[in-house]
Amino acid sequence: MCGITGFVDFKKDSGIDVLKAMTDAMLHRGPDDGGHEVYEAPQARIGFGQRRLSILDLSPLGHQPMHFGDLIVNFNGEIYNFKEIRKELEEKGYSFTSWSDTEVILKGYDCWGMDVVQKFIGMFAIALYDKKKEKLILIRDRAGVKPLYYYWDGDTLLFGSELKALFQHASFKKKIDVNSLALFLQFSYIPAPHSIFHNTFKLLPGHYLTIDLSTRGQELTKYWDVFDYYNKPKLDMSEQEVIEHTDRLLKKAYEYRMVADVPVGLFLSGGYDSSSVAALLQTGRTEKLKTFTIGFHENEFNEAPEAKKIAEYLGTDHTEWYLTAKEAGGVLSRLPEIYDEPFADNSTVPSVLVSQLARKDVKVALSADGGDEIFGGYNKFNQAEKYTSTFPPLIQSMLSGTMSLINPDYIPYFSKKYNFSTRYEKMRLIWKSHDPVTAVKYISQYITEKEVESFLGKPFQRLHTAFEDGAKLEHNDGVVNRLLAIDYKTFLVDNNLVKMDRATMSVSLEGREPMLDHTVIEFLSQLNSSYKIRNGVNKWLLKEVVHRYIPKTLMERPKRPFIAPLMVWFREDLKEQLRYYLSEKCLAATGVFSSAPIIRLRDEFLAGKKVNYQKLWQVLMFQLWYDRWIEKL
Repeated sequence: MCGITGFVDFKKDSGIDVLKAMTDAMLHRGPDDGGHEVYEAPQARIGFGQRRLSILDLSPLGHQPMHFGDLIVNFNGEIYNFKEIRKELEEKGYSFTSWSDTEVILKGYDCWGMDVVQKFIGMFAIALYDKKKEKLILIRDRAGVKPLYYYWDGDTLLFGSELKALFQHASFKKKIDVNSLALFLQFSYIPAPHSIFHNTFKLLPGHYLTIDLSTRGQELTKYWDVFDYYNKPKLDMSEQEVIEHTDRLLKKAYEYRMVADVPVGLFLSGGYDSSSVAALLQTGRTEKLKTFTIGFHENEFNEAPEAKKIAEYLGTDHTEWYLTAKEAGGVLSRLPEIYDEPFADNSTVPSVLVSQLARKDVKVALSADGGDEIFGGYNKFNQAEKYTSTFPPLIQSMLSGTMSLINPDYIPYFSKKYNFSTRYEKMRLIWKSHDPVTAVKYISQYITEKEVESFLGKPFQRLHTAFEDGAKLEHNDGVVNRLLAIDYKTFLVDNNLVKMDRATMSVSLEGREPMLDHTVIEFLSQLNSSYKIRNGVNKWLLKEVVHRYIPKTLMERPKRPFIAPLMVWFREDLKEQLRYYLSEKCLAATGVFSSAPIIRLRDEFLAGKKVNYQKLWQVLMFQLWYDRWIEKL
C-alpha cells in the first residue's frame, strides 16, 4: 500500500524537485520508504514518485519505482494472488529477486501485455512506463478501491493517488468546475470521472488510460464492467447450492485479504457485513483476530454494544472507543486535509477515528464495504421499486404534472413536516420518470437539482454519470439487480471507497475490502434478485450465510447507519463553526454560492425546525475544503 504520483511533461520543464514535492505531499500514505525518478524520452520528460507503506516483502527489494528491462512500474495496492501468478511466470522461465507483488506486475506485463490485468485479484492503481513502445499506462482496479486522479492541459499530464500531490505542480490550475460542485451538493460526493477541478478526472474503475508519448494521444480502455455480469443469463442453481457457493467464495476472498507480513485486524460494527468477515475468518482459527469498534454516547447511533456481543461470541480480541463531541470536533478540522476534494459523507469522523484506533495495534485493517451494494442492503432499493410500481405510468405522469402546479411550502400541515419540500420534489421527479433506476438517483440526492440552483444562484450543466446508464442494463429479472449495478458504480466507488481509503491512509493504515473481490460480484450479479431482497428482507443471501456461524437471535436487530450524530453536535459543540463558515461573509468569499437560501436554512435548523442537517453539512464541508485548499476564509 502506498501513494503514487508523477508527470508526463511535453515541455520538459519539470524536474526532480517538483516530483519530490508531489510525492512527499502523500507522506501519510507511505512513511516507510520513498522513491523519485525522472526519465528522458524523445518527446517528453517523465517523472515517477512513490511513498511506500511496507506490507509485503518489507526489505528494500520492494522499493519503487521498480524496473525490468525497458519497463518501469509505480504501484499502489495489493495483488493478493501474486504467488500463483509468480509460479506461472517461473514456469515460463522468469526469475525473481524479491517477494513483492510489484515485481510480479512488471514481469506479468512483460509476458502477457495488458492481458495480465485479467489475472489480478486485488486492489490497485498502477502507472507503467513502457520505454520500447513509448507509452505510459495508468490502470485502476475493477471496483475502484484504489484512487487515481489525472490532469491534462495539452502540454502536461499529472497523476496521483490524491489531488494534493497534483497541487504541488505549477502546471496544475485550481479552477473549480461549478457543474461538478453541483454534483457534490446533490450527492455529498462527486461521481467519476468528474472532479472538483476543470481538466481533472478520476480514472474510471475497470479501465486503463494509455498515453502515446509520440503523438500525445490518449486512449481509455475498459477491461472489466460489472454491467456485463448483471446482463448475463441468471444461473440455474438450487437455493442450497447458492448458499454454499457464496460461503466458499466469501471465505476465499476474506482469506486472501489476510495475506501480509505485518499485523492485520478488522473493523466490526455488529452488522451483517462486518460480522460475516469476522465470523468466516475467526471460525477455525486458534489465533484471535483483532477487532475494532467506535461507539457513541447517543444511543440511536451506537452500534458498539452489538459489536461487542458478536466479538464475545466469536472470541475475537476486541477493542472499542466511545467518541465525544470534543473528539469529533478535533477531527472536523482535519477533514479537508484528509479529503482534498469536497466530500461530505456523514461517517467520515468515526471512520477516521476507528482507523486511528486500529493503527495502534495493526498495520492492515479489513473493512466490509460493498455488502449493501452487492447483497441489497439499502432501503432505497425497496423504495425505488415501490414508488415506481404502485401506480400505472399514466397515473404517475398525471400525479407528477399536478404536483408541478403546487408549491409544497403552502400545503397545510405537511409543509411543517421534516424536509417536506425536498421529498415532495423528489416524488414529483420519480413519478415523472416512472423508472426505478432514475428513482434511485433522486432518492440518493440530499439536495435536489432545483435546490442546488438556488444555492448556486444560477443554472448549471447536468454532467453525465453512471446514474444515467440504466438503459445499458438488461431487464431480465425484475428491478433490484439493476439498482444494485448502478449503486456499485456510483455510491460504492465514489462515496464509500473514497471514505475508507482516505480515512485509513490518513494514519498510514492499509484498508482492505474483502467483500469486493471480483469473483464474488461476478457470481452474485448472475443470481436472481430474490436472493438479495426476498419478501421485504434485505440481504437475504448474506444473512443465510452468516446464520451458519452466528445465531440469528444475536444478529437480528434494527439496522443502524454508521454515522456521527451531527444533528446533536451541530446544535451544541459545533454550533459556532456552523455559524462562522455558513455566514454571509464566508459564503460570499468563495464566489460560488448565493448565500441567502443557505443562511435561511442554517437559521431554521439552529432554531429547532425540521431541517435536513445533511444539506448544511455538505455546504460546511465545501467551505472547510475551500478554506484549506483555495483561499483562507
